[in-house]
Amino acid sequence: MSVHATARIVATPEGLSVLASDGPLALRRTRATGPYTRVTVVGAMTAPLGGDRLAVEAEVRDGARLTVDSAAATVALPGRDAGHACYDVRLTVGEGAELRWLPEQLVSAHGSDLRMRTTVDLAAGARLVLREEQVLGRHAEEPGTLTTRLTVRRAGRPLLDQELAYGPGAPGGWDGGAVLGGHRAVGQLLVVDPDFDGKPAESRLIGDTAALTPLAGPAALVTAVAQDALSLRRVLDETLTVLAPR
Repeated sequence: MSVHATARIVATPEGLSVLASDGPLALRRTRATGPYTRVTVVGAMTAPLGGDRLAVEAEVRDGARLTVDSAAATVALPGRDAGHACYDVRLTVGEGAELRWLPEQLVSAHGSDLRMRTTVDLAAGARLVLREEQVLGRHAEEPGTLTTRLTVRRAGRPLLDQELAYGPGAPGGWDGGAVLGGHRAVGQLLVVDPDFDGKPAESRLIGDTAALTPLAGPAALVTAVAQDALSLRRVLDETLTVLAPR
């Protein structure tokens, strides 16, 4: 039987006004350093499986600061239901608020079929750090089918809208030299900061398989591929300390 679940977080300057777990999405307030309230997503059961419909909603109200991470990687697995699974992340960040969205990797296991969508709505004065990492297949395993879409709006205007697809059923060439080039870990780091209005980030290559690109707005996007999850995380974390020091 497929699972339908939506977990919700609402952060205010005073703390958390809503922390609602649902189904396999267990939310826990965890210890944080500095001015951020911290929530960790803990998997309460195996998910997402074929046919599952999961969602996480986080609202960071004006002036609040929130970090959301996860206790372990999310593994997309095949299920008894032949249909694809859906995982939606919906984020809203208010004026003068800050969100650091830093989950662990999403692993696309062989035979799985997952469609993941992340939608972010930012106020003009909001700050965002968002990291996404996908690992295509477990050790020595071919990946499942994975489609991800990231849509970010700032003050109601489009800032970033991109879709990526990998594995069986994805458009041809996804594993070719122009896309992954044989790598099995792919990720991106998006930093939105009003301070970039006066001093945009400079575009540059980061090693052999990553690049930093300023966006048409107060934002910078790092995209990277790597042979494994550890190498990918190292690249993204090193760049994060430069773009958005805590």
